[in-house]
This record gives sequence, structure tokens and C-alpha cells, in this order.
Amino acid sequence: MPFFSRLGVYDRDVLRRFSSTPPRRMVEYWAHEASFIRPIHFADLRLWQRRSWVGAGSMDPKLKGSLEERILQALAPGRPLTARQVTEAIDHQETRTSVDWGWNWNAAKRVLEDMFEQGTIGAAGRTEQFERRYALIDRVIPVNEAVTDPDPEQAMRRLLAAAAAAHGIGTLRCFADYFRLPMRPAALAVSALVDEGVLEPVEVKGWQGSVYLHREAAKPRKVMGRALLSPFDSLVFERRRLEQLFGFHYRIEIYTPAARRRYGYYVLPFLLGEVLVARVDLKADRQRGVLVVRAAHAEPGAPPSTAAELADELRLMADWLGLDQVLVEPVGDLATALAGAVRCSFRT
Repeated sequence: MPFFSRLGVYDRDVLRRFSSTPPRRMVEYWAHEASFIRPIHFADLRLWQRRSWVGAGSMDPKLKGSLEERILQALAPGRPLTARQVTEAIDHQETRTSVDWGWNWNAAKRVLEDMFEQGTIGAAGRTEQFERRYALIDRVIPVNEAVTDPDPEQAMRRLLAAAAAAHGIGTLRCFADYFRLPMRPAALAVSALVDEGVLEPVEVKGWQGSVYLHREAAKPRKVMGRALLSPFDSLVFERRRLEQLFGFHYRIEIYTPAARRRYGYYVLPFLLGEVLVARVDLKADRQRGVLVVRAAHAEPGAPPSTAAELADELRLMADWLGLDQVLVEPVGDLATALAGAVRCSFRT
């Protein structure tokens, strides 16, 4: 979705080739969440990521050590394996009584995720079922690509510089959140980047606190973008930045009980020009070949063209997903106008 937001219709197989075919243009690792990153950032992130909750931090050390050794042996021949395949290869068996949704991992999967977080193993790609294919890290990122200065301060400085370049302008919190880095060492890195002339302290009307502009940030006279944005898009993810820049209050409601949701389950903000003008709750019903708009809400002051522009973007998305039509359900203050615009869009 983030690629679609920026590129429009593109060949989704490009993601597979870039992340699965050596030499990889991007690799999967923890950034602000599980993300595709550039290989040059991997070693620096490995120094600073602290995601022990995702894996085996509380596991019995003897069991963990035994599983690590057996997993490394299973991956040594070189063929990437899914968690299920690793479990079978090491002949790991256990009785589990937990049925916790989404996190009912066996011990082998927990150790795999711990080793992935530590950077001992990497993701060589994903299956059609979206399962990670694990491999030893030097099979994912060659040593000559992964090695950087091992100094943590220099690593932090490189990561903050990359985050600032991606943002163009932002606060310390914005830059640190891009890779989910700790604030105190990030502040030292920002100060060093100011001294080097990479960042310039600036003032932004209505934005309190220290703000920094990257020296290579583009300064367009106007912006003509049009995009539906994923809840996990880096433009959206730091909610305070989003509200300060766009006046757009956003909370993801996937984990909110249905009766308490305000806008819907999987809500995408809609960017039109320089303004976030609407939000839609979308579902791809692949069995029926339909992109379902379960709710559509306009922001205060949304321009009259919002429904028509959004309809065109939804049609573009449906085509990209291989869906035949867009169906707008009658929920939200924009739904009626959007349904009419969608009908017109598909007639043309």
C-alpha cells in the first residue's frame, strides 16, 4: 500500500523481486514496525533495535539455547524455510493449550522471531501465504553489504540522517520514531547533525518545540498529490506529527471493539493536494471481486471535488488489486456522494 500511494498502479511482483532475489534492494527487519528497509541500514538498526517482546525473552534459557542450535543447523544447508518447515526439520513437538489470537506461537517460532530480531537470521522473502522464509543472515545480506562502522553513536547518526531525509522536516520525536529509536541518544545525534550542517533549526507556525529542516529537503510551491494512505504508512504512523501538520486526528481502530469504533476497522486517510480531506474503511472482497467501502467520511472543509477524486482513486486501487467493481455502503457523511461518483467513474 505505501508503494501504491506513491506510485499508483505498479507490478506487485517488483516487491518480491526486490526483497527475495539477490542482490536484494530491500530486506525485511524491524523499523517503526516490521518493514522493508535498505540493506545499508540493517547493521545500524541491529545495534539499536530492542524488540525482545516479539520472541523468546522469557523462555527457559536451556530450551532457547537448544532450539537456537538446532535452527542454525536446519538453516545451514542454505534453503530458506518457513517457521512450519523449521519446526518439522528440527522435529520440534510440544503441547500447547493457549488459543490467544494472533500470538499462539510454538517455541520454535518464538525463537525464530528472537533470532530474526537479533539479526542472526533474516527473511529471504515471503510465501504466497505471507509466511516469512527464514535464512542465515549472510544468505540474505552478503557480509560486504552488511558491515558498517560498529560504533553505536555513528550508527545512530546515520539512522537519524536517513530519517530526517525521508521526512524533510520534523522534530526529534518525528525522526526518532521513524526507526523507533530511543530519544536520548537520538537527541545527541540530532545535535551532531545540526553541527555538521545536515539539519537546520527552523520555526514553523503553529508547531511548538524545536523543528529541523534537512538541507536537501525539497520546497515545492504547491503539492498536487492524490493518494489513499495505509494506517502503517510513515506519513500517518506518527500520529502527533500528522495532527500538527495536517490537523488530522487519526487512530487505528483494528483492535477497538466494533461497537466503539468511530470510523471503521481498516480506515485509510485520503490525501488530496496538500490536505487530508476524507477517510474510508476499505475491504477487498476477493471472492466477489469487489472493493467494498464500508464507510466514507469527509473532513471539515473538504472541497466539493472530494467525492469525484476519491472515486477515481478507488477505481485505480480496484484495478490494481484485480477487483471488478467498487461498492459503497451507506455509512458516513460522504457515502451518498461517493456512491454517485463511483457510478459515474465506472460508466466512463
